[in-house]
Amino acid sequence: MKVVHQRYVAYSDAHYAGNLVDGAYGLKLFGDAGTHLAITTDGHESLFAGYSSIEFLAPIRGGDVIEVEASLASKGTRSRTVDFELRIICRSLDDSGRAEVLAEPIVATRARGTAVIPGDKQ
Repeated sequence: MKVVHQRYVAYSDAHYAGNLVDGAYGLKLFGDAGTHLAITTDGHESLFAGYSSIEFLAPIRGGDVIEVEASLASKGTRSRTVDFELRIICRSLDDSGRAEVLAEPIVATRARGTAVIPGDKQ
């Protein structure tokens, strides 16, 4: 089971030189996709317990179009291990508004985390 969210990264989300977006931007989107996955699989938003690993592999920039995937890695009685991946699928070429669809997505962030379904919500 997996869910995929796509979105445009506004230039106003960039905080650093070179129109770079902070790593927390992707983690917020992982939370949204993880919640969607929990609703799809368990009928409840779940409670996120934490990440066991996070890898920042490539920069995200204002003007990018990204997709975030959350996939169920394992399912315990109440815990769910979720794998996340953020990919850049379109990249801005310059400040003129020109952009391109990438032939191969760039994997920018990977993570693994644990969500918990409250005992009374199963």
